[in-house]
Amino acid sequence: MKGIQEFPKHYCGVFGVFDHPNAAEIAYYGLYALQHRGQESAGIVTADGSTFHSHREMGLVPQVFKGNALAELKGRNAIGHTRYSTTGASHVQNVQPLIVDCNRGKIAIAHNGNLTNAAILREELEAGGNIFQTTIDSEIILHLLARPNLTADSNPLLETIRRIQGAFSLVMLTEKEMIGVRDPHGFRPLSLGKLDGKWVLSSESCAFDLIQAEFVRDVRPGEIVIIDEKGMRSMDAFPDQKRRAFCIFEYVYFSRPDSKIAGVNVYDSRIQMGRQLAREHAIEADMVVPVPDSGNYAALGYSLESGIPYHMAFVRNHYVGRSFLQPSQTTRSLDVRVKLNLVSDLVKGKRVIIVDDSIVRGTTSQSRIKILKEAGAEAVHVLISCPPHKFSCVYGIDFPDRSKLLAANASPEEICRHLGADSIGYLSQEGMVKATNQPEEAFCMACYNGDYPVAYESNVDKEIIERRTVDSVSFGDLLDKEASQSKLI
Repeated sequence: MKGIQEFPKHYCGVFGVFDHPNAAEIAYYGLYALQHRGQESAGIVTADGSTFHSHREMGLVPQVFKGNALAELKGRNAIGHTRYSTTGASHVQNVQPLIVDCNRGKIAIAHNGNLTNAAILREELEAGGNIFQTTIDSEIILHLLARPNLTADSNPLLETIRRIQGAFSLVMLTEKEMIGVRDPHGFRPLSLGKLDGKWVLSSESCAFDLIQAEFVRDVRPGEIVIIDEKGMRSMDAFPDQKRRAFCIFEYVYFSRPDSKIAGVNVYDSRIQMGRQLAREHAIEADMVVPVPDSGNYAALGYSLESGIPYHMAFVRNHYVGRSFLQPSQTTRSLDVRVKLNLVSDLVKGKRVIIVDDSIVRGTTSQSRIKILKEAGAEAVHVLISCPPHKFSCVYGIDFPDRSKLLAANASPEEICRHLGADSIGYLSQEGMVKATNQPEEAFCMACYNGDYPVAYESNVDKEIIERRTVDSVSFGDLLDKEASQSKLI
């Protein structure tokens, strides 16, 4: 299905729990809550103080952790990962968390994001004799961490974090500690919480609700948190970096509506996007219909603002997963109908506003409009709760290149004719930002306006070519040397 993917993929979800007697089980439920961020593979690594235990497979979280899988993951510390591939192929070799056993001891890593200088770093490391086992950029971070100290005062964690560029929210595990890192621009989310007095890390706060943990705060852009038996230490690894670039599409589509990011409830932001749509695109119609589930909240906001009745005219089949067979060319339309079925009697003779979060290629949007017209809808107006996507994302969202983005190659009028709609309207960039109740400078909106906050290797293919000491190092102890910037929380 990858070749005709209509919607952008969520990238990854990361989770970690430190010093909890049921660490593996807590990590399992944390990943379950983050399943929406990655459905290709899942993995958990636990540490019992001296040994790492790992279970990683392709598939959904409940498919991966069957039978005694969790019981075999011993230890009070755990990190986990759910994945969609954007760098590296989709196979078990690339399933995270990744583990290395090096001169600093064992280190495991779970990564959400995309390194924009990955090819340069990999070439440099391979030239120095490093051998890679995967084709993903996350392994580069492990190789950098495992390099021998160049000087007695060197700090491999800080040096590594300052070498990599792009988007990265990391959860790492050593034999002594759990580490959370967020890139200096804050592209991807990472939250900090407490469960039974123990620290937990998660891509989104919705995981804390499931495990009944207390949400403490977001990990700040550029922040490193070290959690060990001493408590939690925090430092700003990039004190001079002021530009923030949180991916605004997290509010539009990626994050779960029950998550809170930067103090803003995702549900509320999507309702406000719908209200803004109604202010910007007033249409005379009989009903507002969402495309489930991504358009539900913006459509509700449009209905609340406009007074036009809200109807769930499309019924989603929740049992359609990634393993559903792609129909043949002669039965291509069945792929849309099997996922969303229309309550035909509801729309017959009616003027319908259909609300969705985005149009990427337009393939499924075209099919839905055709289904509505065939059911007797008098008019079909398409509204999108964000601006047109005109540029690729290089920071961890699987948008196709510009040649395959409908809005990059056609005007709104041409898109409207192509889809067979009576009208089409996009939320303005200003309206989208306003709905988040945050300043425009807080966001990355490169996929809309082409303003990339971090340079990237435009001529490099996104899919990168696919003895330890007795005393392991403590990254927390090394950070203690940075006393002027560190603090115990």
